[in-house]
Amino acid sequence: MISKMSLAQAIKQWATHPLLRPHELGSPEWFAAQSRLLDEKPLVQRCYALWYDLLLRDADSVREPGAIVELGSGSSRLKLRRPSIIASDVVPGSVDLVADGRSRPFRDASVRALLLTHVFHHIPDVAAFLREADRVLVPSGVISMVDCAHTPFSRFFFGKVHPEPYRDDAREWSFPPGNTMLDSNQALTWIVFERDRAKFEAANPGLRIERRRWLPWFSYLMSGGVNLRSFVPGPLEPVARAADWFLQPADPLFAIHWHWTIRKTTPAGR
Repeated sequence: MISKMSLAQAIKQWATHPLLRPHELGSPEWFAAQSRLLDEKPLVQRCYALWYDLLLRDADSVREPGAIVELGSGSSRLKLRRPSIIASDVVPGSVDLVADGRSRPFRDASVRALLLTHVFHHIPDVAAFLREADRVLVPSGVISMVDCAHTPFSRFFFGKVHPEPYRDDAREWSFPPGNTMLDSNQALTWIVFERDRAKFEAANPGLRIERRRWLPWFSYLMSGGVNLRSFVPGPLEPVARAADWFLQPADPLFAIHWHWTIRKTTPAGR
């Protein structure tokens, strides 16, 4: 008789996309396979296009001159949309700059936007990241990010299905940095900007939470994201896209991603 644990493992093995199965979780080969999957999944491409639209809209809302920097670029396609973006990551590769989000080689008030896609929850010391963001951002500059949401379904999805940890009971804004690309706490945006909002505001008087927006979830789930096999045949993809609009009232229960805009409010030099 198959045990509950082995049955769960069998289901996860089946659901994992065949391109990822041969590779070690979090290895360069694994991430390369993920990038290839993005080319093969129109529904995922549509989700990323929407996310990139929101990030670039935030960057373009800043009138002060300055650099636009993407953190944790990895295999991101954002630079294809805006070649002037400085793509950065903690590991070398197809990026312009190798740098840690907690310490960036930019002058004070020289950056108009810091853009993050699925990156914030990988930052092992959020307090240091926010201090450094306040330093390098121009007045009215923004931190614009897409990350894991905190809804009843997302807590299940990221806590039970996704390979990275989701610890919404963590008391600290940090976690011990390890040696893999999967070191993280996917609950960090909720912890910092909602649960501990008063603490965030007290520690970062120069930064203001401007907006939080739910992002479409049904089509992303049906696509299998970048890890799982697709659960919707190609001819039905338009139906999945339309469902995103009809299901918006259920976003607070089922959304798995959200977009945050954090704006700098203090004048330069203060």
